[in-house]
Amino acid sequence: MVETAEKQWYVLHTYSGYENKVKMNLESRKESMGMEDYIFDIVVPETEEHEVKNGKEKVVMNKTFPGYVLVQMVMTDRAWYVVRNTPGVTGFIGSHGQGSKPNPLLPEEVDNVMSTIGVKKHVKPLDSQVGDTVTIVEGAFKGLSGKITEIDNTKGKLKVNIDMFGRETSTELEFDQVKPLEADSQ
Repeated sequence: MVETAEKQWYVLHTYSGYENKVKMNLESRKESMGMEDYIFDIVVPETEEHEVKNGKEKVVMNKTFPGYVLVQMVMTDRAWYVVRNTPGVTGFIGSHGQGSKPNPLLPEEVDNVMSTIGVKKHVKPLDSQVGDTVTIVEGAFKGLSGKITEIDNTKGKLKVNIDMFGRETSTELEFDQVKPLEADSQ
């Protein structure tokens, strides 16, 4: 894989009522065209609702954004071509006309949409373990280093002891707020 681009979320516009068909078509094309390294998650935003019909309660899935499908992908020329030429896809949201690639969703927009449909924020696994030293890369303690004392993989959080004003202080952080301390290279 020569591309240096990262995977991001994009919004596809589809024919209304064809969202699930587009998802199936795209999943199929992803495999048949060898695009597994470029096209990842495909999500039809839906919420579960309870309806009472003829005295019986029934669970129905309602489209949160009818006519739209979210796709997580690395935007290469080939991946863009495969996705936009999938049957049922009418185009990308955020594209400024013919031949221009679309803008990805901002991370806050993705988290907002995913939480609306009940999907928790994706937690990347932590490459460190209790006792390892990490550097804080985001938040109030950015730039400080400390030792990991606890890791909660289900919540994507960890506790780190940092040195504040000469005292060891425990702080809770999310996995994406830290990175392993890099050893000095000689």
